[in-house]
Amino acid sequence: MSSNPHRGGAGGSLYGGADPYRSREGLSTRNASGSEEIQLRIDPMHSDLDDEIIGLHGQVRQLKNIAQEIGSEAKSQRDFLDELQMTLIRAQAGVKNNIRKLNMSIIRSGNNHIMHVVLFALLLFFILYMWSKMFKR
Repeated sequence: MSSNPHRGGAGGSLYGGADPYRSREGLSTRNASGSEEIQLRIDPMHSDLDDEIIGLHGQVRQLKNIAQEIGSEAKSQRDFLDELQMTLIRAQAGVKNNIRKLNMSIIRSGNNHIMHVVLFALLLFFILYMWSKMFKR
């Protein structure tokens, strides 16, 4: 069976002899005396960590700006949708009002409009009948 350093091979520990909280070269941790606090010790040989921290700070700033832009865009779209919904409610109320007025005018006029349609149809059929008789000769 082969010995895997990541599975407790070389020093008997789970991490192959390395500190369990070690994240990369130059960083190591140790538990404070009997407490749950962790002390971080930075090796001065690896000073590129400052550059990485500055880079991460810049990326966090960019993400914050993007999140703020997303928030403002969401707010403007929500306001637009609210305004659109109010316009739609007003339009529905106007259509409902006009339909009510149309129904009232139909009720007031009674069956006169049906009489006009029937008379128009009879007149049209009479004209077509006469026209067909004239061209038949």
